[in-house]
Amino acid sequence: MDYIKICKVMLGLFLSPLAIASGDGAPALSLINHTVGYLALAVFVLAYAVVMSEEVLNLRKSKPVILAAGIIWAMIAYVYAEHGMPHAAEQAVRHSLLEYAELMLFLLVAMTYVNAMEERKVFDALRSWLVAKGFGFRQIFWLTGCLAFFISPIADNLTTSLLMCAVAMAVGGSNTKFVSLSCVNIVVAANAGGAFSPFGDITTLMVWQKGVLPFVTFFSLFLPAVVNYLVPAAIMHFYVPDEKPQRNNEIERMKRGAKRIIALFLCTITLAVCFHNFLHLPPVVGMFTGLSLLQFFGFYLKKTHDQNTVAYDPQKAKQRVGDVVQVPDKEEFRKGDVIPFDIFNTVSRAEWDTLFFFYGVILCVGGLGFIGYLGLVSDVMYNEWGATNANIAVGVLSAIVDNIPVMFAVLTMMPEMSDGQWLLVTLTAGVGGSMLSIGSAAGVALMGMAKGQYTFFGHLKWAPVIALGYAASIACHMWVNARYFT
Repeated sequence: MDYIKICKVMLGLFLSPLAIASGDGAPALSLINHTVGYLALAVFVLAYAVVMSEEVLNLRKSKPVILAAGIIWAMIAYVYAEHGMPHAAEQAVRHSLLEYAELMLFLLVAMTYVNAMEERKVFDALRSWLVAKGFGFRQIFWLTGCLAFFISPIADNLTTSLLMCAVAMAVGGSNTKFVSLSCVNIVVAANAGGAFSPFGDITTLMVWQKGVLPFVTFFSLFLPAVVNYLVPAAIMHFYVPDEKPQRNNEIERMKRGAKRIIALFLCTITLAVCFHNFLHLPPVVGMFTGLSLLQFFGFYLKKTHDQNTVAYDPQKAKQRVGDVVQVPDKEEFRKGDVIPFDIFNTVSRAEWDTLFFFYGVILCVGGLGFIGYLGLVSDVMYNEWGATNANIAVGVLSAIVDNIPVMFAVLTMMPEMSDGQWLLVTLTAGVGGSMLSIGSAAGVALMGMAKGQYTFFGHLKWAPVIALGYAASIACHMWVNARYFT
């Protein structure tokens, strides 16, 4: 293989995860060696370089990829129009838009619920409880990580990460080192936890729904997932500040309806899973059905808030924080019940930069996939490299782009593999994205949520220990699940 072919293969490997985003298989025109193909590669690489420099440039990450998406698809559409196929690019980009719409709307509902719980002071109350219990930073580091690991198999890893990040930020306050380490730990834990459950991550759900592996078989990945989380967490533990958050006598009360909103959120997650598993509808349909429940409950809160303005009674208002009994003043006591809840305020506070970033990435790489790289990459990876090396490489690739299109590409290729190899690629695609903050939806979302504290370069310096956990989890899988490779 000469150097030119090597370069083409490496570029193809970089782009392969979304090469099938057009949904049309092999494109009508192959633009791999066309000027437009090279220009599209250059535009995308430049845009992603700007994204990675967000911390230095202070430029929101959505701007370069949205611009790049427009340029790439404009070039593709021009070439197809020149060849008498003006509607080919239109059909392909519509498919990419559908993929984006499902992801964006799913994230919007999750973010709305998180913002609603924040507005109802759920996380502030949890923070004050944790401080009152006397937990130190190291204990909270492990507590948020373990909760993320065990909640993500039930909920999705993105929502779990957002919840745990809110707790870490509430406790850590201005301690940037603790918040940054906690966010890295949460991303690794949430991605690892979602890897062993059939509905813990979209990638595992895709494999299960495709009928590649039986439901119970996925739980064979539990031990490898635990290893993937514990190895980097054990190393990072020694760098977490060995101190306790500043203890004060402030008490945070959850506002009226907070517990019911938590229950509605769990109900919404359940609806998303049930709609997908039993009704074979996109999960976003279940999520929006759950959002309607929040809307109705918000209407109830708004209509009844005046009726629930209670009279101030110092004895009833007493709150215990640790060993300290406090009596909040009249204004603080009444505030939580008087201010009405507005669902549209919580929607407006969603992380729109993150949502727009996903638009740019999906359309950018969807356009590059439509140019025609998938066939080349599939042949090289699974025929020349072998299944094990290819599946390990898939995990590394998922650190560069999101793991969902990575798994989508593998399922489209449908290489002949044993159950052990399918479990391996499910594991690597699920946890490989933890090596970079931009490698998973959880990492991207937390960069927006903890802006200035959790950054691309803050995560990057821990990439070696995360990669160590990645390698250890693969070794663990090949040992404990050796029976699946026969």
